[in-house]
Amino acid sequence: MRIISVLLAVAAVATGCAGTPAQEETAPVEQLRVRVEAELPHDTKAFTQGLELRDGTLYEGTGLVGRSSLRAGPPGERPELTAELPSPLFGEGITVVDDRIWQLTWQNGLAIEWDRERLTERRRVPYQGEGWGLCHQPGSGRLVMSDGSARLTFRDPRTFAELGSVTVRADGREYGQLNELECVGDEVYANVWHSDRILRIDPADGSVTAEIDASGLLTADERDSADVLNGIAAVPGSDQFLLTGKLWPKMFRVTLVPADGRVIHK
Repeated sequence: MRIISVLLAVAAVATGCAGTPAQEETAPVEQLRVRVEAELPHDTKAFTQGLELRDGTLYEGTGLVGRSSLRAGPPGERPELTAELPSPLFGEGITVVDDRIWQLTWQNGLAIEWDRERLTERRRVPYQGEGWGLCHQPGSGRLVMSDGSARLTFRDPRTFAELGSVTVRADGREYGQLNELECVGDEVYANVWHSDRILRIDPADGSVTAEIDASGLLTADERDSADVLNGIAAVPGSDQFLLTGKLWPKMFRVTLVPADGRVIHK
């Protein structure tokens, strides 16, 4: 009887300690940096809140009361179209959905739907809470929205109705202050406010799959008159991104590479 008990104890340890399920292993968070492929000029008066490149046109949403706008034009050039947001609206993240553009407002509780071709306002839809970042996942047929917390909210791209949410975390830690978003396939890239970090997130469960270090893009002199990194737009048909920030003098076309402790300028 004693021998049987010992054998059962050994078997329990081998399968996860006395009948308790073995702890699920989480995939390590990949560490990446940016390699600069090109530099483009950027309007130093643009308080960038949203950035998206579609069909060769760069759409940019800017913030601040009395200075908020939606812009459209070739990357690195003067916008061909600009729509101003009336006070007291404070513009935030944007995303393109077919022939429309959705733009968030910070604390006004309104999402603005624009006509993409003419940048004329179509309607305003109310929502609860703050608006920070926004992107569109055509594959899942939903919008992904951030509100400055660790939560991503999913919304209907036509009605803007809430469809659900997920909390962003890795290794038991929540990642808050999620700001401007970019959807790329099944993944979401999120700027982290007051930092030079971008997270790659699996929106299916909120897990962080990569941390991207985008520090060192601006010189010390450039940083003196600039605000935080906040603008990421995937370059369609490539593995590259456009990065910029609030009041930045430059926009950078970058490739993500394994972290090696330094920014690379080609």
